[in-house]
Amino acid sequence: MPAKLYLIVSGGIFGLVALGHLLRLINQTSVQLGSWTVPMWLSWTGLIFAGFLCVWGLRLGAKR
Repeated sequence: MPAKLYLIVSGGIFGLVALGHLLRLINQTSVQLGSWTVPMWLSWTGLIFAGFLCVWGLRLGAKR
């Protein structure tokens, strides 16, 4: 797989992950894994991290 395609695909996947975190934050959806309830601050962290990786991957893919 060429590097440009890899960067664009991974940037798109991270964008979808960031969108999922954003939708959880907007809708105030509760997520439970077994007996543990996932805190909302974890989605804020995930949104920032995945959003950064999305932008970074897409920008690098566009440069090549």
